[in-house]
Amino acid sequence: MKYHIVTYGCQMNLHESEKIAGILHGKGYTEESDIDSADIIVFNTCCIRENAENHAFGNIGALKQRKRQNKDLIIAVGGCMAQEAGKAALIKEKFPFVDILFGTHNLDELGDLIDKKRAQRKRVFSLKEERGETEDGIVPVRTGFPGAWVNIMYGCNNFCSYCIVPYVRGRERSRRAEDIVREVGSLAAEGYKEITLLGQNVNSYRGEDGTTFPELLDRCARVEGDFRLRFMTSHPKDFTGELVEVIKRHKKICNQIHLPVQSGSDRILSLMNRRYTREKYLSEIRLLREEIPDCAVTTDIIVGFPTETEEEFCETLSLVKEAGFSSAFMFIYSPRTGTRAAAMEGQIPEEVAKDRLARLIEAVNEQTRAISASYVGKTAEILCEGFDEKKNLYLGRDEYGRMGYFESKTNRIGEYVMLKIDRANGISLYGTAVDA
Repeated sequence: MKYHIVTYGCQMNLHESEKIAGILHGKGYTEESDIDSADIIVFNTCCIRENAENHAFGNIGALKQRKRQNKDLIIAVGGCMAQEAGKAALIKEKFPFVDILFGTHNLDELGDLIDKKRAQRKRVFSLKEERGETEDGIVPVRTGFPGAWVNIMYGCNNFCSYCIVPYVRGRERSRRAEDIVREVGSLAAEGYKEITLLGQNVNSYRGEDGTTFPELLDRCARVEGDFRLRFMTSHPKDFTGELVEVIKRHKKICNQIHLPVQSGSDRILSLMNRRYTREKYLSEIRLLREEIPDCAVTTDIIVGFPTETEEEFCETLSLVKEAGFSSAFMFIYSPRTGTRAAAMEGQIPEEVAKDRLARLIEAVNEQTRAISASYVGKTAEILCEGFDEKKNLYLGRDEYGRMGYFESKTNRIGEYVMLKIDRANGISLYGTAVDA
């Protein structure tokens, strides 16, 4: 029996797909890269933007004919979209060939749901309103070597007015600090070279013993082994000088932080319920640059939020220049049913939002190209993480998140490589390995 998992969305979903794979391995399934050859297909969905939902629905719908031809094929849908209000009923009605539906709060029950489906030969839809115990008992099948993800918490308490996450992932629940540190230690002992601590808002982590996120990060950085340590995502309202000190103290912790700003306008930030101001955000950037001058900052930005004026968009453009982001994830605002922003008046016309996004992308790309150009002629240490078959080049990132490509006659995946940068192209670097 073979399984195929289709994953949408963030790093959290990618890691949860590793847990789904762990459950399926425990049921005797093996991985199948070809979706058409699988005996069970699992969609791990995202609902953060409308495009993600539409993409998932399209791919699920494409299996209708295959299900007709093979009644024994099991199709399961899980993740954030499955948990979203009203979506279970929609899937049940519109996609009668979907056999199993589960949500973000009962991923650990997937094995039992498969057994139930097989025994009863009926559709099994199971959702929980709240998450039970954390999923520490699931052994994931990790797919990102030499990198690995470690969940430190689940859910979110922030309720940003545009965001569906608190409604589909529930309120914050932190794992025990000792369990997290133990998992980091196991991964380091197994040879993983880059470990990323994951949470919707890692800064608000609070262990049952009172451990704060800076304290947890400090403990993880003290784990023995030759590995890099990253974390995401951080919220500016919870950013502290203590966190900066911990990053500065440990060589293992990458000098790169993802700090979503979303907008450069105080009025829009207030409407978004972000609970910080433009000046507070920029003061955090200044603190980072004072204490860790070479620290790279990446961010998320939304354009076209309801009632956003041209002047307020220009405030975002000016913040981009002042903050000096090394790269950014940029999006047009996407209304999510059930969030406060979706009911706001003053929704921005699509053509206006697209124009603003294009101008924002150009502003960020200008900075990105300049940063990449500054690498040329220098040597950077990258962690080789894969092979690009189209380019016929190995690839990996430096601690600041810049991707570097190089030729090698031997497999360098999982190795730190000193790369002499010969040229830059946008966010990517191309060079020659000098330690081959």
